[in-house]
Amino acid sequence: MLWQTLETATVELGWSFYGPVLIFVILCALGVPVWAAIGACAAALIWWSGAVPMSLLGESLFSGIDAFALTAVPLFILTGDVLVRTGLSRKFLDVAEALTCWGRGGFGSATVLVCGIFSAISGSDAAGAAAVGRMTIARLVESGYPRPYACALVAAGACTGILIPPSIAYIIIGLVLGVSASTLFLAALIPGILILVSILVTNTVVNLRHGYEGGGNLSMRAWLTQLGRALASGWYAFLVPGIIFYGIFSGRLTPTEAGATAVVVTIGLGFILGTLRLSDFPSMLVSSAKVNGVILPIIAFSLPLAQALAIMGVPQGFVGAVTSLTENPALLILLMIGILIAAGCVMETTPNIVILAPLLKPLADNIGMNDLQFCVMMITALGVGFITPPLGLNLFVVSGITGESILRIAGRAVPFVFFMLLVVLLIAYVPAVSTMLLPAVHR
Repeated sequence: MLWQTLETATVELGWSFYGPVLIFVILCALGVPVWAAIGACAAALIWWSGAVPMSLLGESLFSGIDAFALTAVPLFILTGDVLVRTGLSRKFLDVAEALTCWGRGGFGSATVLVCGIFSAISGSDAAGAAAVGRMTIARLVESGYPRPYACALVAAGACTGILIPPSIAYIIIGLVLGVSASTLFLAALIPGILILVSILVTNTVVNLRHGYEGGGNLSMRAWLTQLGRALASGWYAFLVPGIIFYGIFSGRLTPTEAGATAVVVTIGLGFILGTLRLSDFPSMLVSSAKVNGVILPIIAFSLPLAQALAIMGVPQGFVGAVTSLTENPALLILLMIGILIAAGCVMETTPNIVILAPLLKPLADNIGMNDLQFCVMMITALGVGFITPPLGLNLFVVSGITGESILRIAGRAVPFVFFMLLVVLLIAYVPAVSTMLLPAVHR
């Protein structure tokens, strides 16, 4: 694995290291795509340091993405796109609304639930925020929510896209660190649900305090009747997440096989319902390919970069520098969480994983953190960064689709960040949260 390439540094850090890092920062500041900035940084680092022969760069780029597990990425992305085009995502919303209408703030809670369902299937926080935001924000405002708060609620709910399995983020970190994606999915299930519950609780508390949305006056009979009608008209939409979750968690399907099955079932439902036509396929495939075309180059260029850094001893040097300041495990965990949240604010999940995972993994090993616990903590902290003011990615997405001021949305996102951060701390300091569902051999 990358962090085990060498135990000691073979090249002293100097401009052969700081120069490529400076190039990366400058290119990002100029608006160059992240994959191109990472590629330039990797090429410069390899060239100046000599850590890896330049002749092997092309081979490294290919071998980095020549992994069966990565096949699941475009399949889950395509599934999310088909769900939107067939209208099945609206069925999720109808059932979620019927499920939560018994309580105060029911539609707000339904919005969070459908964000969790859709984002988990599509594997993309940004896609979930955009798709669900277009369906719900106007109705949230009609229900009594201020527009900035409605935007913050959708942004927070969409954070669950990388936190609730199946998740593209766990597939990628499993590839980088050599951990089974299926095992990571099982480890992430309870933490992902806890994050979802924290968002629901936050919305309920804020709603009760400010009285944004009424409701909660249905009798049990009326609630069951409404829920029954919603399930009768949209039960088939839940075949997709049902197949994915059952297939993966029962061990009958790998993530890739589950993704392929979900695509086939979703397309089949679209044809049966008459909401999908053959003429939709070109634009649908192009849309999914564009998203996938952003993820894979980042992985391809980041892996040789991480390998060169490992050979230069940068992760080990980082561990030495940090532990020279303090060896207190509790403080080191807080430091890692701070780094991850800050990184999640300014950069997408994929580059953060492939760059920071090999860097922070030795530090986690040094304090005795379980591999699975570290992976879950890392992904969850990055997810919190997506709505951390003022730079969270999801805040910009909902601002873009509504025209609402980013600063006003960011102010309303603070309560969600606080309660989600409590879950991150629970994951970091209580290993059982991410290992209780696993067989004893993985604990």
